[in-house]
Amino acid sequence: MMRRLTLCAILTLALTACNRSEQPKPPQAGLNGAGATFPNPMYSKWFSEYHKLHPDIEINYQSIGSGGGIRQVTEATVDFGASDMPMTDAQLAEAQTKLNTKVLNIPTVLGAVVPAYNVPGVTEEIKFTPDALAGIYLGKITKWNDKAITSANPGIKFPDKPIIVVHRSEGSGTTFIWTDYLSKVSADWKSQVGSGTAVKWPVGLGGKGNEQVAGTVRQEEGAIGYIELIYALQNNITFGSVRNADGNFLKASLEGVTAAAASVPDLPPDFRVSITNAPGKDAYPISSFTYLLIPEQSKDPAKGKILADFLNWMVTDGQKMTNALSYSPLPDAVVQKVKETIKQVK
Repeated sequence: MMRRLTLCAILTLALTACNRSEQPKPPQAGLNGAGATFPNPMYSKWFSEYHKLHPDIEINYQSIGSGGGIRQVTEATVDFGASDMPMTDAQLAEAQTKLNTKVLNIPTVLGAVVPAYNVPGVTEEIKFTPDALAGIYLGKITKWNDKAITSANPGIKFPDKPIIVVHRSEGSGTTFIWTDYLSKVSADWKSQVGSGTAVKWPVGLGGKGNEQVAGTVRQEEGAIGYIELIYALQNNITFGSVRNADGNFLKASLEGVTAAAASVPDLPPDFRVSITNAPGKDAYPISSFTYLLIPEQSKDPAKGKILADFLNWMVTDGQKMTNALSYSPLPDAVVQKVKETIKQVK
């Protein structure tokens, strides 16, 4: 009798445990976003940390480039987009027509773009003037021992070797930052090429994402390409310093990016601003804000509430995580303005 009771008890416990395991888990709320590669390491960290705080919320992000982020948020195929280039007036008007609501450009962090290179026989850090970078990408400076390069680097013996120019092949916010800078420092670049997430390159090889651009630079002797600071640091890629608007050669750093942001004391209400070639002795010249593109009114109010909550977390606790990934946090004055703008997200 005792044995039967024990077996019954075991069976009862087993059935109870089985029933418990079959009970459905609480449903997860999901947000989908796409866009800029520039802040992808930061966004991946933020979305992961936010999920730890809110296990029922999953934020999925596809790093497809700023052009894709603008396009997908406009077409409502994602809940939010991301871009290093603020949306233009025309893009904002198109999005408002299609979505029947405004799209807000919310700054998230600051970062830098750097000139990476592979010059055989050169172990010293190369200094680049604005004229040299514009000339190289216009195809006017074709050898590493050109005077436009050697004159800024006395003591370095440059090889008589062709320069292989590498650029992004897809629509990219990193390209916008690079070409926005070149448009400010070179009248020829501005008139012949201009700025944008995608441009008609005068010369060079195209590569998709930081990975392919950096990979080509590493493989091809004599190559130069532009990549994000965080990617260069994480992958030990050699990059040079750039002469800023005040005439100082600076290697990209968090301090230099912060100094560039500080050069814009009166940020416009919609945050759409360029800080490339910013004035100031400590300002790194190829710096930029990067943005999340947030519909003011989500089709699903529950998603709008999640977006607003995430954004408020991002500009407070999230900003404390930026330095570890080589991004600069938003200045305090910008954070306060962003908090006011987030109140519009529904």
